[in-house]
Amino acid sequence: MDQTTNGQNQQPAAASVKKPLGALNVVSNKNQHKGFGAGALDLSNLSSIIVDGDEAYVDLGAIHAKSKVERGIKFTTNKDEVPNGRRCFVVWVYVVKSEDSSYYAGVTSCEMSIDSEAKKGWKILADHVNRMDYALKRRFMLENLNETEKAALKRCLVGHNAEWYDNSPEELKALLG
Repeated sequence: MDQTTNGQNQQPAAASVKKPLGALNVVSNKNQHKGFGAGALDLSNLSSIIVDGDEAYVDLGAIHAKSKVERGIKFTTNKDEVPNGRRCFVVWVYVVKSEDSSYYAGVTSCEMSIDSEAKKGWKILADHVNRMDYALKRRFMLENLNETEKAALKRCLVGHNAEWYDNSPEELKALLG
């Protein structure tokens, strides 16, 4: 049956209410079900640190590619298009927390080049995603950082929580010197 008001067709109220679609479970609510969303990534203990020269700071915007250094930058996958870029890194840090102790369980770094003046940058998004996954899998990959950048990262990790750093695997401490 057609419902009209002032000559316009309207759907009955019940038909205009849409059922919500299944949500993509990115951050776990610790529900251990085995249905839709099972196996989704739990990012609740993942943080991101930006290393920019001899400075390192926590910037959670990097998880969505919206860190302070990335905002307003048009990225390319061709490094030659950013000849005046400065080396910056997103460092993914996965923290394992327990009642007894917490520690940095996975730390990986991803290079990018930023030319703030030209508003251009270079990064390989697939590398950032893969290295985020490696951090979640408790790996340490910092081979692309130089000594100055490693020292800045170490200061940031220790400054954030010295106990977590002390409880971290020796592999991380050896990589950071």
